[in-house]
Amino acid sequence: MDLPAHHYLDQLNIPYRRLAFPPTTEKGAANVAHALGFTERQMVKTLIFQVADTAEQVLIMVGGDQSARSGLLKKAIGSRNIQMSKPESVLNLTDYVVGSIPPFHWQPPNFRSFLEASLMHESELGVGAGQWGEEIIITPANLVIAARALVVPLVEEA
Repeated sequence: MDLPAHHYLDQLNIPYRRLAFPPTTEKGAANVAHALGFTERQMVKTLIFQVADTAEQVLIMVGGDQSARSGLLKKAIGSRNIQMSKPESVLNLTDYVVGSIPPFHWQPPNFRSFLEASLMHESELGVGAGQWGEEIIITPANLVIAARALVVPLVEEA
């Protein structure tokens, strides 16, 4: 199945692999990781946050077993007034429903994306391809290029 995220990576000549898992798989990074034989950390959650005072929306990428720490998130974004975007706002921005949002190809100019720094130590990461059941496997360095992401600490160190 060719999806817009695949076309985007192909146009940029960014190498990746396509993997599929049963669409009946229960939602969640842990379930996708189990279905594909990866660690939960390697399955990236793409989260959209809104800066309340400017209405800017930003993309945050963390491992499936990670949660962004509020203080680090606010520091990276540069605002103390942030909140998770509502699902309808995410759909309006990305044209994707929450659950399999690719972290690239749909962003308007000057859109900001952030990748949790510890994910750079993984050999491969999985990101949603835009349709539940389809996953893109990509190196962290190529994910940074594709998503035009800034690599910053977003989670508490272990």
